Amino acid sequence: MAEKKIRVAVIYGGRSTEHSISCISAGAVMAHLDPQRYDIVPVGITTDGVWTTGAPDLSELAAHGDDLPTVQLREEIALSVNPLRRGEIVSAATGEVRHTVDVVLPILHGPYGEDGTIQGLFELAGVPYVGPGVLASAAGMDKEFTKKLMVADGLPVTPEVVLRGDDTLSPAQRDMLGLPVFVKPARGGSSIGISKVDEDEGIDAAIAEARKFDDKVIVEAMIHGVEVEVGVLQRPDGSLVASPPAQLNGIEDSEEGFYGFETKYLDDVVSATIPARLDDATIMALKEMAVAAFRAVDAKGLARVDFFVTDRGPVLNEINTMPGFTPISMFPQVLAADGIGYQELLDTLIATALTELTELTERR
Repeated sequence: MAEKKIRVAVIYGGRSTEHSISCISAGAVMAHLDPQRYDIVPVGITTDGVWTTGAPDLSELAAHGDDLPTVQLREEIALSVNPLRRGEIVSAATGEVRHTVDVVLPILHGPYGEDGTIQGLFELAGVPYVGPGVLASAAGMDKEFTKKLMVADGLPVTPEVVLRGDDTLSPAQRDMLGLPVFVKPARGGSSIGISKVDEDEGIDAAIAEARKFDDKVIVEAMIHGVEVEVGVLQRPDGSLVASPPAQLNGIEDSEEGFYGFETKYLDDVVSATIPARLDDATIMALKEMAVAAFRAVDAKGLARVDFFVTDRGPVLNEINTMPGFTPISMFPQVLAADGIGYQELLDTLIATALTELTELTERR
């Protein structure tokens, strides 16, 4: 008898500014899920936050030049939050069950998808899901609390000032940070709303730009060093795999002058060297620090940890609890360099999520 397929809901889109990147990531994920093992249920979330049956054609989730994809409303649906009806996806109009899924793969970036909010919904619904839980997602999304947790576990981080409300930098804070600085929304991703500021006169405008995306703003000192990214993958038995680090090349040649949105997704400027051109001791330190960062936020499933390698050693920049899965994203690339191909990566993530549910059910 053939083994029963696992029914996977792939959720994408969402209300964040990273909506289109989520669509592209989800298209790549669905293209790599083994149809012999999985039944795929695409679920889109519009930019207004409406859940809908997903795109029947993956070409709708691809970028066409500068034309980025968005979720189109078809039939409004909802996930049942009744754990006795675990995994049911129903019609919002009639309540009729459209699908019953075994696991959710939320390929969502940014607020309302990567910040613990939708993870809380999955917890209420009792449905297993891929990726870190509520605490890790919320802490990983908020750059202020990411660093507080990292510092508490002894990890070196980039110096920063947190601005709330109408706060601006004091003269003493400007002296402490120096120039250039990076001004960022505290809870954002894909470098949206981030500015690199080389002169004092540009700081206030950069803060105003960041506040378009978040009322809490981070101002970070520039760290001079090599930018590297390390993937962390949790296997079903709980063991963690830290990938070889990817070294980003060509960032200084981009029009933005840093690893911004256009540089990441639209311009063909940045390349990666995997493994990074670093000595063995530094590579080992990066892997160990990536695992330590993963544990510091109590993550599960996966994460990408970003560092600067300076003359004094690695400095942690941030952790991404649902990294990009686009064809050019670093997370699948660095795992592939460790011998874990895209399809095996997805198999592992889904198996780990299902194992978490089995263990939780047994404890209860």
